[in-house]
Amino acid sequence: MTTDAAPQVSRRQLVPFAALSASYFAHIGFFNPYLPLWLKSLGLSLWMIGLLTSMQAVTRVFAPYLWGWLSDRSGERVPLMRWCAGMALLCSVGLLFSDAPWWLAAVLFLMFTHTSAMMPMSEAAMAHLVSHQGALDVRRYGRIRLWGSLGFLVTVFVSGAWFEAHGMGDFTWWTVLTLAAINLSVWSLPNVREEAQHIQGQDGLAQVMRQPSTLWFFATLFFHVLSHVAIYTFLSLYLDELGYGKDMIGLLWALSVVVEIIGFFTQSRWLHWLSLPAWLCVCTGLMALRMGLTAGFGQVLWVLLLAQCLHVFTFAIQHTVCIAWLSQHFPGRLRGRGQALYAVIGYGFTGVLGALGGAALSTRLGLQTVFWVAIPVALLGLLCALMLRSAAQNHTHKPAAA
Repeated sequence: MTTDAAPQVSRRQLVPFAALSASYFAHIGFFNPYLPLWLKSLGLSLWMIGLLTSMQAVTRVFAPYLWGWLSDRSGERVPLMRWCAGMALLCSVGLLFSDAPWWLAAVLFLMFTHTSAMMPMSEAAMAHLVSHQGALDVRRYGRIRLWGSLGFLVTVFVSGAWFEAHGMGDFTWWTVLTLAAINLSVWSLPNVREEAQHIQGQDGLAQVMRQPSTLWFFATLFFHVLSHVAIYTFLSLYLDELGYGKDMIGLLWALSVVVEIIGFFTQSRWLHWLSLPAWLCVCTGLMALRMGLTAGFGQVLWVLLLAQCLHVFTFAIQHTVCIAWLSQHFPGRLRGRGQALYAVIGYGFTGVLGALGGAALSTRLGLQTVFWVAIPVALLGLLCALMLRSAAQNHTHKPAAA
């Protein structure tokens, strides 16, 4: 995590990554919170809403790794991102033609196949610029990544007010326009080619994946994000059921992003206080607390505001710690696939299981149940984080004992 001896990278090289982060998360900022409400406005059942929203997670099971493998092999990360952005925009136009569930499923599947791979490739390309000898420069990374949070903040707030005033009918146009902005941003990226890798059967990936610390890291990631799926997929529906207006729902989402921005901006000053595994213990423990506050006190606004403030740890710091850990353990030719595995395990399998499982739970027992169930899931993540911390300490102490 140190910033010492960081590579010399000009601001001109990094600004386009900030623009891409801002435009990509501006798209996510309205799309993810309001997709369930748009589908609800079409008269679809909770089960069908869960199925359609899970399309994003389904594509994350395979698409990031395939694109990551291709980008590692070719070194052409930026051209691949441009292709993905263009195809996602083209697919999104299909949302204008029909609202039949089978059509929506097909369009969303094709669109997500391309968008789900963009940020892992972007993170890999950016890590190539802001890492030195396996250490992520968290100051530079945070200053770039916070622009994504700002983009999210603007659209989650503005779109919430828009949908409250005009209804959900313009959701498809918001999708097309924000994807067009992503295309403008991705074409501004410097086409910094990395050396193409001739990947053999044994290229170090299997060796890294067999390490106990790697297994515990991905287990921690899996359970942490699985718990977080309750927020990503069901928070807007839950708040709507509790009687909050769309503008207030947007405000609550915006609050979580404000504290996220603060976290990204200040993290270089205090992230060194704890080790990476220790931070994962903190973040996953607070994940369980956040789920408990949301489930038990959703009708108490000030408690809900406090729960949303915990997003600084349950997402911002957890995300940076994960990227820093991946930079250390998946360097060089493994970088693209390391980021892809992060997307697949953290946001692919968890999204499918969380969306479909949450839809079944909410249909049968109510939306509040989803957040109650998320508590023990987060505690499993905490247990895995403690095991990761123990494995990391044992690895550190081995040379001294030899």
